[in-house]
Amino acid sequence: MGKEVKTNAMRMLDRSKIPYTLNLYECEEFVDGVDVADKLGQDYEATFKTLVTTGKSGEHYVFAIPVHRELDMKKAAKAVGEKSVEMLPVKEINKVTGYIRGGCTPIGMKKQFPTVIHESAKEQAEIAVSGGRQGTQILLKPEDLAKVSRAKFADIIKQ
Repeated sequence: MGKEVKTNAMRMLDRSKIPYTLNLYECEEFVDGVDVADKLGQDYEATFKTLVTTGKSGEHYVFAIPVHRELDMKKAAKAVGEKSVEMLPVKEINKVTGYIRGGCTPIGMKKQFPTVIHESAKEQAEIAVSGGRQGTQILLKPEDLAKVSRAKFADIIKQ
């Protein structure tokens, strides 16, 4: 692969010598993570979406959860020590993270934000997250994702 196709996330993984598999797919227009998992025949429990929030304090937080689940705002806030968190408006995603909707990954954002991965990831041998742009996925061990994104695991989804 030529350098021009590498995303920040891939460069970070390469620098950290973390093994990953790149998964490229056609993406006319981004719908959601469930659509991507369906298109690729992937298990929802092993395909994670990246959500960016803003806390009451004004700090940003990143959450990675299975694509078919919903973030529990109370549990998410508690996991990062905030009174409350709310979703970052879509129009601000690029400015805050350097990524676009559908291409946002916990790895290699403009700034290292506190990151939490849903604890169910630990039950998977490998999980898929966005590769840093639409049509690109990275498959890696959950522990490696946690290491490179300095994340912790917690229960952050609605039951």
